[in-house]
Amino acid sequence: MRCRRQTGVELHTSPTLSMPMPKSSLPNLTASTPGALPDVHIIALSRPVHWLVWAWRDIAHCGWVSFAHGLVLALAGAVILTIAHDRFWFLAGALSGFLVVAPVLATSLYALSRAVERGEKADASVVLKTWLNWQNHHFNKFGNEYWCLVQFGALLALAATGWVFTSAALITLLAPVPITSPVVFIEHVVLAKEGFLFELWLALGGVLAAPIFASTAIAIPLLLDRRVTLLQAVLTSWRVVLVNPLPMAFWAALIMGFTLLGLGSALLGLIAVIPMLGHASWHAYRDLVDASALPERDAS
Repeated sequence: MRCRRQTGVELHTSPTLSMPMPKSSLPNLTASTPGALPDVHIIALSRPVHWLVWAWRDIAHCGWVSFAHGLVLALAGAVILTIAHDRFWFLAGALSGFLVVAPVLATSLYALSRAVERGEKADASVVLKTWLNWQNHHFNKFGNEYWCLVQFGALLALAATGWVFTSAALITLLAPVPITSPVVFIEHVVLAKEGFLFELWLALGGVLAAPIFASTAIAIPLLLDRRVTLLQAVLTSWRVVLVNPLPMAFWAALIMGFTLLGLGSALLGLIAVIPMLGHASWHAYRDLVDASALPERDAS
């Protein structure tokens, strides 16, 4: 059974594959308490595969609107490649940094999946509303809550920029020869017989990627769906990862594998990979978090 309905909203839960955290591990606060965190479910290791299956159902429903997201990001990647084609020391950091902000760029994919789940029209108007008119009902447009997604995007952009310069400096200063192309990078960095530049580059990338993944795994879908603060969303995301370390590690590996596949196919694979991972991330949020006690962000 894919899901059950509660108060008119689908919850991706299953008695055999997903269960609430034991009460002993939950805080004393309830979800309706200001500043409290929503309940988190414990899931089976294979659950991320279900998210991918459900993602393709959403793509079939949304059609070209979903693929347009992938096309836009693939074109953005092509621009990066064009600008830095002979500066691979910069390209390596720029592409990986670009992926850091991808969860924010996929916000409208989450909105499309939510519309499909609710039986609403999931078309380009949902995308436009998400980016141009979100929270139109919220009169206090100068409050911290209103700008939480913008703040999160800015923080991720700052992290991505920091990684770009760190990666570029590391490769430029420590590589034995100037790195001007992917072939040179593979030969003198990845396959280098002396030194540990590639291992160091991967380790630094992992140090950045791990906390970012833990902070964004379900934070942005939660921010889109419910009226929570940025701190609540990030802490809930970390809680999900800590409660489900193996399933979330599997999910991170799937994200990395499909992303590398998309990049390795001359960026063409991103046209399908980006919407698949975006829609799947919405289902991950719905499967992992019970936010039914929190007020909806777009409620009238």
